[in-house]
Amino acid sequence: MREKVYKSMDGNEAAAYVSYAFTEVATIYPITPSSPMAALVDSWSADGKKNLFDQEVRLVEMQAEAGAAAALHGSLEAGALTTTYTASQGLALMIPSMFRTAGSLYPGVMHVAARTLGTHVLSIYGDHSDVMACRQTGWAMLASANVQDCMNLAAVAHLCAIEASVPFMHFFDGFRTSHEIQKVEVMDYEDLRDMLNWDAVEHFKQNAMNPERPKQRGIVQNPDTYFQSREAVNVFYDRIPEIVEKYMNKVNELKGTNYKLFNYYGADDAEYVIVGMGSVSGLVQDTVDKLNAAGEKTGYLQVHLYRPFSKKHFLDELPKTVKRIAVIDRTKEPGGREPLYLDVSGALNGVKDRPEIVGGRYGLSSKDVDHAQIKAVFDNLKQAESKDDFTVGIVDDVTYRSLPVDHSFQIENPKIIQCKFWGLGGDGTVGANKNSIKIIGDNTDMYVQAYFEYDAKKTGGITKSNLRFGHEPIRNSNAVTHGDFIACHNQSYITRYDIVNEIRPGGVFLLNTTWDDATLAERLPNKVKKYLAENDIKFYTIDAVHLAEEIGLGRRTNTILQSAFFKLAEIIPMDEAERLMKEFAKKSYAHKGEKIVNMNYKAIEVGYQNLHQFDVPAEWKDLTVVEPDVDQTLSEYVRNMMLPITELHGDDLPVSAFKGYESGYIPLGTSKYEKRGIAVHVPRWQPDNCIQCNQCSFVCPHAVIRPFLLNEEEVKNKPEAFRTVPAKGIKEYEFAIQVDPLDCTGCGNCIQTCPAKEKALVFEDLETQLPEQKNWDYAMTLSHKENPMNKFTIKGSQFEQPLLEFSGACAGCSESPYAKLLTQLFGDRMYIANATGCSQAWGCAFPIAPYTTNYQGFGPAWSNLLFENNAEFCLGMYLANGQQREKVTMELEKVSNAIDDADAKKAFKEWLDNFNEGEGTRERSDAVIAALERLDLDGEALEAKNYVLDHKAQLTKKSFWMYGGDGWAYDIGYGGLDHVLATGADVNVLVVDNELYANTGGQSSKATPKGSVVQFAAAGKKTAKKDLGLLAMSYRDIYVAKVALGANMNHLIKVIKEAEAYDGPSLIVAYSPCINHGLNKGMMYATQQQKEAVESNYWQLYHYNPELIKEGKNPFILDSKEPTKSYREFIMSENRYASLLRRSPEEGEELLDASEEDARQTYERYKALAEDK
Repeated sequence: MREKVYKSMDGNEAAAYVSYAFTEVATIYPITPSSPMAALVDSWSADGKKNLFDQEVRLVEMQAEAGAAAALHGSLEAGALTTTYTASQGLALMIPSMFRTAGSLYPGVMHVAARTLGTHVLSIYGDHSDVMACRQTGWAMLASANVQDCMNLAAVAHLCAIEASVPFMHFFDGFRTSHEIQKVEVMDYEDLRDMLNWDAVEHFKQNAMNPERPKQRGIVQNPDTYFQSREAVNVFYDRIPEIVEKYMNKVNELKGTNYKLFNYYGADDAEYVIVGMGSVSGLVQDTVDKLNAAGEKTGYLQVHLYRPFSKKHFLDELPKTVKRIAVIDRTKEPGGREPLYLDVSGALNGVKDRPEIVGGRYGLSSKDVDHAQIKAVFDNLKQAESKDDFTVGIVDDVTYRSLPVDHSFQIENPKIIQCKFWGLGGDGTVGANKNSIKIIGDNTDMYVQAYFEYDAKKTGGITKSNLRFGHEPIRNSNAVTHGDFIACHNQSYITRYDIVNEIRPGGVFLLNTTWDDATLAERLPNKVKKYLAENDIKFYTIDAVHLAEEIGLGRRTNTILQSAFFKLAEIIPMDEAERLMKEFAKKSYAHKGEKIVNMNYKAIEVGYQNLHQFDVPAEWKDLTVVEPDVDQTLSEYVRNMMLPITELHGDDLPVSAFKGYESGYIPLGTSKYEKRGIAVHVPRWQPDNCIQCNQCSFVCPHAVIRPFLLNEEEVKNKPEAFRTVPAKGIKEYEFAIQVDPLDCTGCGNCIQTCPAKEKALVFEDLETQLPEQKNWDYAMTLSHKENPMNKFTIKGSQFEQPLLEFSGACAGCSESPYAKLLTQLFGDRMYIANATGCSQAWGCAFPIAPYTTNYQGFGPAWSNLLFENNAEFCLGMYLANGQQREKVTMELEKVSNAIDDADAKKAFKEWLDNFNEGEGTRERSDAVIAALERLDLDGEALEAKNYVLDHKAQLTKKSFWMYGGDGWAYDIGYGGLDHVLATGADVNVLVVDNELYANTGGQSSKATPKGSVVQFAAAGKKTAKKDLGLLAMSYRDIYVAKVALGANMNHLIKVIKEAEAYDGPSLIVAYSPCINHGLNKGMMYATQQQKEAVESNYWQLYHYNPELIKEGKNPFILDSKEPTKSYREFIMSENRYASLLRRSPEEGEELLDASEEDARQTYERYKALAEDK
């Protein structure tokens, strides 16, 4: 018997670990939340880890999930055991190939972190809608409920696929299980080797396609034989339950488990039984225990093997005493019943004394499920008439399907310590807590669990880390709501969110704050004070912000706060905890260099040494709590939808709140009401130093710093603290730069960009700048003024209102300034088709709309469909607009032909003659509308006039933009993009190129340069970056450019102007440094990094204008100069390159030399193009 090994890991790692053993080839494509599985496989392979065949796994990243599924099928066809990892829309893209793989009886395996499919909206969170869409593909389907299941049943999936000659899908709940960390017993590869049917492996390989034993597959069959041949497969599926049972028993014998196809838990004589699968299982089992202890007769039947669904095994496990069954599905099928319910109903057909069956839905899109909801399902079964087709966990006050829930029903094990940490995305809180739970799990005899909640705002959003540990197994799968220890890592949260009410009486609360005791007593809301006092909470503070700055860690407070947690939690002796934390710090940060490791060592030391206990005054118990009034002047949407959700009360909204928004529509311009106040430092304007260049506004990712022009009346009425100076070159106005402190993220790009000899902007603590909010509010009331400058200049563009503001983009984001600029130039008439990715995540995180309207109510029409088909989606909008404008043109010509009014005819002719001209289209359209409105017509002319006025929104020439990242344009969407560009349609493309898949965590794309260390290229990417621009230029009728905002702002504006005006397709590729690059100086220098990228020839600037061909000129203009800075020094300023030399010095040197040579050759190629006569 081999020694048992335990390790703390999440579900993704558990599944990946086992899959690696059985995998020869892995074909993958990144998608949240499954990407970590493939990233781990890639990393292990790069490190030389061996599978059961004594080889490293050969992993290939495809251009899309459809490609990954096809490559999986091809690899299986040629005789290699092949695996893939996916979720959600990615899984849906694989379905056509899945049918073929199952039909070919190949032993492929896919591990799925089950995630919601996009419907009326996109959701990245977990349920079973994706896997249930695959139930008829012929893949066997095996469900895991927790991390240990992921380890054990992943093995069963691979073993059974090989022996059964049928592909297996092993799935588990996305985020809830995929990202949950538990201590698990690790499978030994030698045990897996012993269990593997090597004869079946050899049979598979000997029957694979090979010219040495040729045969033909993929044939076409006629109606006379298809039906029969399809039924011939039955024997393979009939034996799957027996094979799965066999390997489950092998695991049971090895590990002491009790896996069955269906596991029953509860009273032997149960009368009421729930049937379900996935992460809800532990909650149901807890509830069954509590109810049965009170004398009830309940049970839970957990499904492991979902396909094929074995009626025999189901009935064998179901107690014969059952009177009623509730089948709970974590998916919704509109207009029909859910899959598991149908399967259970079918299994009970013909059963004597058939129990009554009801079904319902729960936990869609990772909605938290607790014991009270499970009890509500059991309570429903005990009613005289049980509600069928129910929902639980929401309030349905529209179709009345929801079950009432008694929230006082709770199951808490006092032996389990529960903790919760509120963090800011990107501050390291989640990473530190992953380390903390592993330290506890791997160095004590405790059971552990960690589950992490994220919002959609990327870095800068709310994170919640739920940690549990104790000496008994932990089955809870719900969020911590009664914690022994709660920490708030961001000061702004304590005045906005209900945090302390999640602390149990006598518990510990830690607040990271810059406030001293007096300020704390002044600023804490009465609601917080009262709860702390009434519940005897031990209250501690620490100023991790300034401690981190003193050490040199900038915003990264995570290690300091981790140290404080270990000191207060007293789980491990502090000296031992310090040693273990330092070991993990070295492991976590070694790839970033010794300096970063040592800074984290220092952070650990100061963390536990700088805690301060705040004595909670007893009189706080007597404080009066008054809930703030909601401003009734706000729109209904903001009052009743947006504010409750941003205050984290979205779970409380009933179904009726979404009446009118069922299709996923939301109004524009709501981000201005959020006021997150998450910055530590914000810029302060120093007017005496300002040269009024407006570059600070130009580079701001969130539109929180803007220039304003004030007339005499506005200067007279301004607040006393509102500072202005005479506007340079604009005599009638005063000039001001105003900062919005509560919407600022404190990135500092404005400060670094300021070209003034003495900086016109300096950083100050947010607290000192809060009075500026009043000045910002005043600035928002200033009158609209026609731009006194050319908007196609750096300075002039910033006098245009940005119609993208206060988005959820990362602090220092390089993508959003490009989009913001587009809205300033064309926003009142632009369509935006936004590819799935970062720009979609920060551009439409419900309920916030950062795109907004101008003073006339016009603004961008923004929408997203999917990742892979954004170009085609945009083309569809373009075609629809063209058809409708053509109709308006026909009707306007009817009016023109029927009148003699010279002024009206002139207005109509001006509009018709400039039909496709964007600049001036608003004015020409307004003139047409005014002329029509004054015409007195009848008959057909009147009908035509009314038609044009009813459809006047079609008069302006619209500007169509498809916007997305390199993952879309270079990879998954390239085929569609290429096709749309080839149509000649007058559409524009802006690709924000950060050279990796940023939204899914930093995976390689075909835009990733050689030598870059990213996920799926852990040893450095071996191939060169794709040149998207050159490919587009081969058509010769596409306007193409490469730009970098920080390198040359004038070039950027010129290119955008020309591209939009060009009557045909345009493609602009924009360099966008990303937090995933690991900039040594941080994202505060992202704009400067773009400049240095061009100066070192890492990135080149050019534009290709087909209009010049008509003039007999060279259409290609190289706008970059010869490099003036070192390429190697530039790339070594980013960890994605520097880490390569730390990992593989010799190979790294070769790769980075080759990368520099690629850049040199690219520049020489461009020079040759520019010199071509």
